[in-house]
Amino acid sequence: MIPTMFVVTMVVFLLIRFIPGSIVEMMMFQMGGGGESQSEETISPEAIRQWLGLDKPMHVQYAIWMNGIFTRGDFGTSLWTRKPVLPEILARLPITFELGFFAFVISQLIALPVGIISAIRQDSWLDYLGRSFAIIVMATPGFWLGTMIVIFPSIWWGWSPEVELISFTKDPAGNLVQFLVPAALLGSQMSAATMRMLRTTMLDILRQDYIRTAWAKGLRERVVIMSHVLKNAMIPVITMIAGQLFIMIGGTVIMEQIFNLPGMGRLFLDAIFRRDYSYVSGINFILASIGLVLILVTDLSYAFLDPRIRYR
Repeated sequence: MIPTMFVVTMVVFLLIRFIPGSIVEMMMFQMGGGGESQSEETISPEAIRQWLGLDKPMHVQYAIWMNGIFTRGDFGTSLWTRKPVLPEILARLPITFELGFFAFVISQLIALPVGIISAIRQDSWLDYLGRSFAIIVMATPGFWLGTMIVIFPSIWWGWSPEVELISFTKDPAGNLVQFLVPAALLGSQMSAATMRMLRTTMLDILRQDYIRTAWAKGLRERVVIMSHVLKNAMIPVITMIAGQLFIMIGGTVIMEQIFNLPGMGRLFLDAIFRRDYSYVSGINFILASIGLVLILVTDLSYAFLDPRIRYR
């Protein structure tokens, strides 16, 4: 995990600086240095780089940034506002977590029952209905569907999403309503891949000899499916769900942008547009840390699901 963390953070730390249009050019343009009439009082690019700390070599900047994280818990300061990065990220994190949590719950409520029914009722109308739903959801762009949901209800019924965040502590019902639509869109798209994977793995398990033996012993269908089939079919599904958990945390930027939710994904997108390197690197560090922990927990969960796997 530690080498992977260093590689991921280093790659993002460098790539954001290679995007055309640096923060120095943006600041020069904002101060009047990017137009045709440049006054003598305009600050030079070299002075801005020195003021921002960008005059040092990139590897030195990376070492200083990582040293601040591990020694003082300092993620740096915004290059635009000069405010600490970490408090702003922590303020946006609960919004992204709430949206991602609701999306994950909706995803599993759809994927698991539909996947199980589709597998045990193969080639029935329920199976065809479930597979058709998965294909349609996977083929429909989320940003397009979200935009349509915002536009047409406002035209037909005069309804549009709230433009300001409704706090859960002040209005729990209003907060849930505000998050319900984007979470349903995100969760339905996440459920399609999980449903198809669960159906495929369960069909493979259902053809095994020990399942035929369980049926021959006269066990009830619920016992066979839940105790013998589902548990053995869950390992690849758990791996996919773990990947979706990471997407759930870091991949909500589109829905946050469409439904005007001030979450971490939207902050990440704004930081990229403004070339605020400190925010981009700080958010990437947090997301990478969460993702690596999820991968570790997923690997350890295999031993619980499959008794043939043991870790020593």
